[in-house]
Amino acid sequence: MTLSQPELAARAERLRRLHDGYLVLPNAWDAGSARALAALGFQAIATTSSGVSDSLGYADRQVTPVDEMFMAVARIARAVEVPVSADLEAGYGLAADELVDRLLDAGAVGMNIEDTDHATGSKAVVDADPHAEYLRSIKSAGRARDVDLFLNARVDVHLRQVGEADIRTDEALRRGRLYIEAGADSLYPIFVNDDETLRPLLSLGVPLNVLYTPDGPSLDHLRSLGVRRVTFGGHLQEAAMQSIETYLSTSGALGAITGA
Repeated sequence: MTLSQPELAARAERLRRLHDGYLVLPNAWDAGSARALAALGFQAIATTSSGVSDSLGYADRQVTPVDEMFMAVARIARAVEVPVSADLEAGYGLAADELVDRLLDAGAVGMNIEDTDHATGSKAVVDADPHAEYLRSIKSAGRARDVDLFLNARVDVHLRQVGEADIRTDEALRRGRLYIEAGADSLYPIFVNDDETLRPLLSLGVPLNVLYTPDGPSLDHLRSLGVRRVTFGGHLQEAAMQSIETYLSTSGALGAITGA
């Protein structure tokens, strides 16, 4: 089912309103997982680039062919009636107009865009100013199509360990301000979950996305800090794959294969 422009605009607005409260946003990796998550009552669903890539037989970090990634996003969006936000890594080298056209054609109304520099193959981030202009172009492209898509700007300074540890938060704040000025609706400092680092980022005034991990702060604690969006990245897909091994091991099937 192809969504009309008014339907896409309505879903984008619904996704935006969900960020007025506390949005726990699970990450699907295929149509079946998306349908299962929607059936549990989640009001919106995100995709996980690592989980989608793995399900398609590729490694993470923007090596999945762009056509296959968008086909996967389309299958996920088609399977549910809730808004879908797509993890589009660093944009796959696409111009903003094409990226937004592909997103909306797939039926998704939000996206993650990260500032990791995949072109160098190193643990680096792209220059902040041109990246902010890319984000600005993405927002403009959505509005030109009368869909105010929800843009979650990932800030990878801590993930990529850019610079000395004692100045990373300052750099994350600098980038965050640039991205917000460019139109980003939320910020995602991935793998940052300690109170000391989160508090200054929360002061920027837009919803902050935190990646939940079992060994990190509880959902209740994150909510009490003022975090307004929590996602799970590829962890749900990893747990599902682990459950397969556990089930087969418990059944004795693995022993039968090895002859043990």
